[in-house]
Amino acid sequence: MKISQIIDKIDEKQLFVPAFQREYVWKRQNAKDLINSLIKDYPTGTMLVWDTNNPPELKGKHKYDERQGTVKLILDGQQRITTLYMLLTGNIPPYYKQEEIIQDPRSLHVNVETLYLEYFRKSTMENNPIWAKLTDIFMGKVRLRDIVEGIEKQNGGERISRKHEFEIEENLLAIQKIKDREFVEQIIPTKATIKEAIDIFYIVNASGVNLTDAELALAQISGYWPVARDSIKQKLTALESKGWVFSLDFMVYVLLGVMHNVGSKMERLHTDDNFPKIVEVWEKLENDTLDYVFSVLRSNAYIDHTKEINSVYALVPIIVYAFNKGKTKMSQIEINKAVKWFYYSQIRTRYVSQLPQKLDRDLKVIVNDDNPFDKLIAVIESERKLEIDKDEFVGIGVSHPLWGLMKWYFKSKGAKCLSTGISISKTMGKRYELEYDHIFPYSVLSGSGYDINNRLKYSYAQEITNRAILTSLSNRTKSAMMAEGYLKEVKQKFPDSLKLQCIPDDEMLWKLENFELFLENRRKLLASELNDFLNNLTDSKVDDVNVDVYDMIHAGENHYVELKSTLRYDMKTNQVNKELEQVILKTIAAFSNGRGGTLIIGVTDDLEIIGLENDYDTLSEGNKDTFELHLRNLVNTSYGVGFAANNLTITFPVIDDVEICVIEIKQGLKPVYTNVIDKYGIKSEKFYVRSGNSSPALPTSEVASYIRSRFDVFS
Repeated sequence: MKISQIIDKIDEKQLFVPAFQREYVWKRQNAKDLINSLIKDYPTGTMLVWDTNNPPELKGKHKYDERQGTVKLILDGQQRITTLYMLLTGNIPPYYKQEEIIQDPRSLHVNVETLYLEYFRKSTMENNPIWAKLTDIFMGKVRLRDIVEGIEKQNGGERISRKHEFEIEENLLAIQKIKDREFVEQIIPTKATIKEAIDIFYIVNASGVNLTDAELALAQISGYWPVARDSIKQKLTALESKGWVFSLDFMVYVLLGVMHNVGSKMERLHTDDNFPKIVEVWEKLENDTLDYVFSVLRSNAYIDHTKEINSVYALVPIIVYAFNKGKTKMSQIEINKAVKWFYYSQIRTRYVSQLPQKLDRDLKVIVNDDNPFDKLIAVIESERKLEIDKDEFVGIGVSHPLWGLMKWYFKSKGAKCLSTGISISKTMGKRYELEYDHIFPYSVLSGSGYDINNRLKYSYAQEITNRAILTSLSNRTKSAMMAEGYLKEVKQKFPDSLKLQCIPDDEMLWKLENFELFLENRRKLLASELNDFLNNLTDSKVDDVNVDVYDMIHAGENHYVELKSTLRYDMKTNQVNKELEQVILKTIAAFSNGRGGTLIIGVTDDLEIIGLENDYDTLSEGNKDTFELHLRNLVNTSYGVGFAANNLTITFPVIDDVEICVIEIKQGLKPVYTNVIDKYGIKSEKFYVRSGNSSPALPTSEVASYIRSRFDVFS
């Protein structure tokens, strides 16, 4: 079916999207890539539709009437079709509302001389005849004659060549021809039931049909290096036999990191100009670097297998660093620094989100910095404090990364199985594999109210501070012995084994009635010893490390960093929205009421640096001076001139050729309240604080105590 026909069928109420489909989730870059592929006549996939006269609920306002007969439902391809509908017609398709289009692609423009695509920027595109809005071209609002006359006027009346004019004409035709491109239809027949159609929908969308970026990259690599997949899988099998279990995806990230020092641009591995370099790199990884790194981690970080690791992707920077060291290998100091960073990357969950972007940032440090692991520790500290607090143990189970750190620490001390006295670093056969068991047996605790019916007490029973490391044999023989009797027996047989696993020696704490007191004491003991363990691994020159704006952006939002797309321009409605200004003020107040922080404007939630052009266009002069003046006036009005002058530092760095705004907010000396007006027009004062990567209003009942604890030093 031609794209123009698809658009017509949507308008004629013959083609719909079922309600069970996901929403429009494409980013603006996806829309740009689609149009670029269509212009170049590249394949753009198929469209899966269901012909039915008994459709389920439809998206949008339209209700099916059986008099319509058979209609078509889009099961796969709706992101592409929705994008094309918006770009070809300039409208939102009838099955969506404006507010459901999070990233609107309709400001996409094309350079008619080069066919380069970019979203509208006033500074480069306004009154520039070579830039045309795609939608205007599709709708016939852009004429070749107008473009030519515009170029000639810019050139002082000088006529352009016939060849130049012909090239522009060909480019316009290439864009117009998109409407005639065919989307191959795969059709589910009318006889299919709703359940069958939904089953097919989920098979297509959620069962591995959509390749990951790494899988796609590996497919491309195999095109110019046919044995790549088999070679990597052989190495994965060899590593697995030693306890190191990785996916193909992981190894592709390693290849990307070593060859291109990035984590987010898998397409760099797609082209055959990587060959034969990639073969050379893999041979070194396979025969030397990987085994070396894992051997170092086993002997210096006490990691016996990947089951103990929260995120294996933290190994990528270490592998890249070791690869670049070559035959000289890492010194003991370098190993200690790498291990220390690795531990912090695990307990502070460095790679839980935004993996490619964070690898970009971290690998940049690895290849460019003289003390890379010191700086990487500083990056983590900019997001979360390094020191472990005893309260972090409250209610957490064995899936938490602190459990991994506990095991590594216990191994470093030469800890023993409590029942057999065997070192937990040297297991011997399946009967002696390591397991974790409750110190206070759960069967006993559940009879005392610590069961699933009381979520808080149940979490205490499962807490890692109520766990000890045993061999599987001793775990089974231990059974459900009361903690008091069991620990006394352990103390007699292996006197130092309790201390080596940070178990309090006070026998009064071993009594069932003192269970929660036991947990509290072990939390304190673990926090103290783990902090000492990490600090004593090696000195880190954290104070000498500066985290630049680029690093902040690609580290993502956290307790001390907030990212905002705009100050006042609403990207959904394409107009000024003063409510967005209130969000900026709220964030500034929250940082001031907390420990200070950095607010960056001109960066989306997806870490796309879009700059300030949209905001500039809403202001009289349209530059950073009027932007800063407007921002300071907002702050002056809300919090006073003194606050704006003394508490804010505003700069406009250029990142990736785009100007953004960085606001450094100092830790305030006085509480700051924000006036807000609700939807009923009622004004009230709110006290905002920083909590993780958000800025919530503190409940009125908690404000006074917070102020006393936060500002008492200044009172």
